[in-house]
Amino acid sequence: MSRIKSAVLIHYAEKDERINAMWPAYEASLKANGITHEMHTYPGTQHGFHNNSTPRYHEPSAKLAWERTVAHFRRHLA
Repeated sequence: MSRIKSAVLIHYAEKDERINAMWPAYEASLKANGITHEMHTYPGTQHGFHNNSTPRYHEPSAKLAWERTVAHFRRHLA
């Protein structure tokens, strides 16, 4: 974690218990290492909600996640 030098953007599905269970420890580590980060959870989604080749695809959330990703890149890579 201490080797991360850029801002981190995290997109989580609401219904992804295994991944979401790791968030508190991950967030604590990000904070402890002074890493700029932003996390979003997308209601009603499952892991892989942005992958349009699976039945888990959730178009409104995928589009919002993409918009947030592009904005993040513009903010931090400009």
